[in-house]
Amino acid sequence: MMISLKQSPFILLVAVGLFTLVNCTKDKALVSYKNTGYPDEVAKIIMNKCATSGCHNEASKGGAAGLSLASWDKLFEGSNSGAVIIPYSPNLSTFLYYTNSYNEYGTIQLVPKMPIGSPALSNSQIKTLYDWIASGAPNADGFVKFSDNPNRKKFYVSNQGCDIVTVFDAQSMLAMGTKEVGKTSLIEAPHFIKVSPDNKYWYVSFLGASVFQKYRVSDNSFVGEANIGIGSWNTFAISSDGKYAYVVDWSSNGKIKKVQTDSMLIKGFVSGLIYPHGSALNQTNDTLYVTSQIGNYLFKIPTDFSIIYNIILDNSGMANNTSSLDPHEIMMSPDYSKYFVTCQKSNEIKVVDRLTGQVITSIPVGGTPQEMAISTTKNYLFVSCMEDITTFGSSKRGSVYVININTHAVVGSVYTGHQPHGLMVDEQNKRVYVTNRNVALGGPAPHHAALCSGQNGYVTAIDLNTLQLIQGFRAEVSVDPYGYSITH
Repeated sequence: MMISLKQSPFILLVAVGLFTLVNCTKDKALVSYKNTGYPDEVAKIIMNKCATSGCHNEASKGGAAGLSLASWDKLFEGSNSGAVIIPYSPNLSTFLYYTNSYNEYGTIQLVPKMPIGSPALSNSQIKTLYDWIASGAPNADGFVKFSDNPNRKKFYVSNQGCDIVTVFDAQSMLAMGTKEVGKTSLIEAPHFIKVSPDNKYWYVSFLGASVFQKYRVSDNSFVGEANIGIGSWNTFAISSDGKYAYVVDWSSNGKIKKVQTDSMLIKGFVSGLIYPHGSALNQTNDTLYVTSQIGNYLFKIPTDFSIIYNIILDNSGMANNTSSLDPHEIMMSPDYSKYFVTCQKSNEIKVVDRLTGQVITSIPVGGTPQEMAISTTKNYLFVSCMEDITTFGSSKRGSVYVININTHAVVGSVYTGHQPHGLMVDEQNKRVYVTNRNVALGGPAPHHAALCSGQNGYVTAIDLNTLQLIQGFRAEVSVDPYGYSITH
């Protein structure tokens, strides 16, 4: 089934990257397709048109975007830009972008058209490939990649410029699925995404939708939604038992809606908050901490919404909404004794004692600190500094700072890509995944055009042991990869 493309109300620069492949030539003799792992009708096309000498075979893949199509297994090792086929998602599989010449299939059509130097694939050949991908791109035995373990470790990236959530297999770091989210045909900007504590569901909030949605982790199927009304629904916190979600509306008269997650019904709300944004719960789930993004303080609110306290983050002794610290996000330490706050105006991390509400220390970091993630095995706090043009020079926009959560010392910093935002620690595979928004001018041209207005962002990764960027991994996703989450 084709994905319905949403209409974007804004236009960003579209940049189209090209394959590095040149001078692709096809073998004159037909290539054997037996024992390649492909279904016969697919193998006839790929082995005779694509996995040929000088093109996408093992010997030539270095000059062909790193992609080998010599077998079904090799196909699912991906290219230099990540997965080229995403099961059940022909409209998001770049394999078709460079081979399809027919409007009826609704995919992006890019050049250079493959196979280079040979006639374009016929309509019937494209239909075979399109239908194959739409059915999961199974191998000759009918096995769909990634289908053997619905509980595999996954991470999620919500692309708020195109209302698409991309699902990655953490072990291979390949995109394994996509899901179009939202309520209407307009871009609703999925802003925040989080997996439930029991790993059964993932939830998503929107800047431009009046719903808070719930999906199943095992198959990305839609479960339900809460009608929470008009708002710029930025972040949300989920109780440790998974029973409640607290969804935050970032506006001058901001609100927080308490949603019971099994029924997806509203069970309470509070309003009158000035630009609330980041959110976190205490260990007993009876107190919610929410940053006031324009000013010098955050809110401390019992989850029955009976009263609202202000916690001042500077030495003024008084809450104000004059842009000074501008606290963006908040994260509890693993033992809940303290919490960390990114201050995007003052370019620092405030460390606050949870019991007293007193600032323990302030840690200078790069420009516009945004999101955070903690490695419990390394005792590291990772902080994305999205607009940092100082740490690595003005030609590189952004950095990820690494802080020891016990000593509060800066351990190092890593350049991960243009405008890093979301951070996900994968203790199992010893990696930290980073979503790089790539929406401001000056970023790298994407490998391919986007489904929606704007240019694609991408995901990179940091080695948790060496704190170095993992070379050779840059998985392109859709427009403005903002929200992020990972299974536990």
